[in-house]
Amino acid sequence: MKDRRLFKRFIIGGVLGWITLFGILPTVMLLGVSFMTRHTDDLIAPVFSLESYFRLFEPALGTMLVQSLLMAGTATFLCLLIGYPFAYIAARASKETSRLMLMLVMIPFWTNTLIRTYAMVAVLKADGILNKTLMFLGLIDAPIKIMYTQSAVFIGLVYTLLPFMILPLYAAIEKLDQRLLESARDLGAGRWLAFRKITIPLTMPGIVSGCMLVFLPALGMFYIPDVLGGARTMLLGNYIRDQFLTARDLPMGSAASIAMTLMMGLMLALYYRSMRRSGRRLKI
Repeated sequence: MKDRRLFKRFIIGGVLGWITLFGILPTVMLLGVSFMTRHTDDLIAPVFSLESYFRLFEPALGTMLVQSLLMAGTATFLCLLIGYPFAYIAARASKETSRLMLMLVMIPFWTNTLIRTYAMVAVLKADGILNKTLMFLGLIDAPIKIMYTQSAVFIGLVYTLLPFMILPLYAAIEKLDQRLLESARDLGAGRWLAFRKITIPLTMPGIVSGCMLVFLPALGMFYIPDVLGGARTMLLGNYIRDQFLTARDLPMGSAASIAMTLMMGLMLALYYRSMRRSGRRLKI
């Protein structure tokens, strides 16, 4: 019995230590640096300043932030639009079919994301697989320019982040009690009304969780705009990277990182709120 308690304490202590060392401590350091002043020689000067946070509201930076939010939001919406039907079909299919579909979702995780992004170049470039296939089928006469456009960035974001949308949706839909839908149909509700009034509210935690897992990484995946967009599309992740590595403005990069962390906190709050609401509906 004592050995089990020691083992549990060791595991819990190790996890807490890991989170503190590689999660909490770096965030606290970023928060501290964000309130300091940039120094040309030492990178930062221990002088309190709110300049970095004020610069987040500059018009040029505000335009970039709005563009980042719109692109991340669009990518999240596309993932939800594609992922929800896939997750619904997988959750309602037989066990063998469901396992196969989930395996297809998990296969991309076997390869590094950066490698998969470079592989998309072979698909999207002018003489790539996509254009050759469309020309072979006679659907187009000349190659379509996809590479180094916003469309390529959206394709890369959706391709990379779609599994993060499907898995939470699948878990939420699989737990859905089918008797509720049957009761709604018995009471005269059509499929669309039952889907809107029962399925969507009860799977809202999966929707919010999937959107959170897609939206925030979409803001920070700087290498996808660089590789597929030709560095023409600036997202928040690209801006943070440039502040740390190119401009050497650590306070500004830290302030932008803290802003992204606050966005994550807001989405977590929305997630827990949706969980509470769905729990109340189930009790009713």
